[in-house]
Amino acid sequence: MGIVAGLDSSSESTRIVVCDADTGAVIRRGYAPHPVEKGPEVDPQAWLISLGEAAGQGLLEGVQAIGVSAQPHGLLPLDVEGNLVRPALVGNDKRAQSAAADLIDALGGRTAWAQAVGAVPQATHAVTKLRWLARTEPAHAARIAEVMQPHDWLAWQLLGRPARRTTDRGGASATGFWSAATESYRPDLVELALGHQVRLPELLSPSGTAGFTPEGLLISAGTGETMAAAFGLGVGEGDAVVSLGASGSVFGIHHEALVDPSGTITSFADATGRYLPVVHTSNAVRVLRGAAEMLGTDLAGVSELAMNSSPGAYGMVLLPYLEGERTPHLPHTAGSLHGLRRDSMKPEHLARAAVEGMLCGLADALDVLRGRGMAVRRVFLLGAAAELFAVQAVAPALFGVPVVVPQPAEYAALGAARQAAWAWGVAHGTLTPAGGAESGPGGGSAWIDPPQWPAAASQVFEPGEELAVGQAVRQQYAAVRDEAYPGAFQREA
Repeated sequence: MGIVAGLDSSSESTRIVVCDADTGAVIRRGYAPHPVEKGPEVDPQAWLISLGEAAGQGLLEGVQAIGVSAQPHGLLPLDVEGNLVRPALVGNDKRAQSAAADLIDALGGRTAWAQAVGAVPQATHAVTKLRWLARTEPAHAARIAEVMQPHDWLAWQLLGRPARRTTDRGGASATGFWSAATESYRPDLVELALGHQVRLPELLSPSGTAGFTPEGLLISAGTGETMAAAFGLGVGEGDAVVSLGASGSVFGIHHEALVDPSGTITSFADATGRYLPVVHTSNAVRVLRGAAEMLGTDLAGVSELAMNSSPGAYGMVLLPYLEGERTPHLPHTAGSLHGLRRDSMKPEHLARAAVEGMLCGLADALDVLRGRGMAVRRVFLLGAAAELFAVQAVAPALFGVPVVVPQPAEYAALGAARQAAWAWGVAHGTLTPAGGAESGPGGGSAWIDPPQWPAAASQVFEPGEELAVGQAVRQQYAAVRDEAYPGAFQREA
């Protein structure tokens, strides 16, 4: 079929992979850093400069289609002429936390928002950023005529800023004013946040085409970074992904949107026509880093110490709620250490309690998805901490299923490239329905499956004989958690 490219514009850099459209084999790679973001605002022209540097020296020669993924939860406010009203708002803009609380109250509470769009406003959401602008920068807010997200804006720039503005359902589901359950915008929520209506991008199908560049390159629908990474990994129904950053997230691929009245689950759409329910935790690797500082070592040292202890950390339990917690909803709490005895006060037991506490917190989040009917047959573990031996040894027994640790790769860029191959194949008739079968979400003979690229190279760790031991560790953790915060987790599950 030809050659396609996927670019991922993250908060730190632009990465580009050029792939064989049929096999997914990577032919060339490009990389360029972004300027260091000194706050939650950025001039998006920096993204274009980085993109140009990453694509230099003929990287895109012979490419027929490009997919774009970008950092999620950004907001680019534009005026009637399509020019930026102010710098883009990106990331977890903590200035907007009070605006999130304001919006929650304005619609009638967390349940009202969960039912409306499958998400409770957080500082990250575009709808919350609009509320913040209306309250703190009313002159700028009054000029906003349309809004885009980073991947929408980048695709639009590549296309030469045409009259048509597009997005995909994955990106739209991260705004807080599009519902994955109804597959539709809620413009009334935009007006609730901003005070007036704005132009919203046209929704494209997962294999849709945003347009063609002046040079004839097809630009696919694009998507958010999380959705692109899931597509690049090749995860499907029955798979869950646990991402170990400073904070944590657990998401899966599901055949329907999960409506969660408590708002613990954020009901995103994925890049394939299915759904991507997410549960966030406020604490993940920061727990291990904190333990490392206490013990005068690093993450590898914590891992080594933890393996010198035994399951259950000699009765020591660390509740990992260091920065408050989202799952369970305990925003103002703190972490705590339980079960201290004179003979348990050793570095290896504290290290083991930190590893088990972090993973038990993520297992709680995984149980929220299970409690809403999502089958979990295996867990993909992402992030640098997934390479730690103690994490690999402990996680399968605590999660209760095989744990897959993929080799490091540019999965978001690969997902964007796979989407480009999909759109190109559909647009040019080289991909067709397999016998007219209703093989994809939405059914019908018009549905065309994406190209089948190889799954990510990975290691698999089985729970094996440690499963019973792992469940005993979880029971010990749950007993301490429920005594400290009675009913908190039951409200989530």
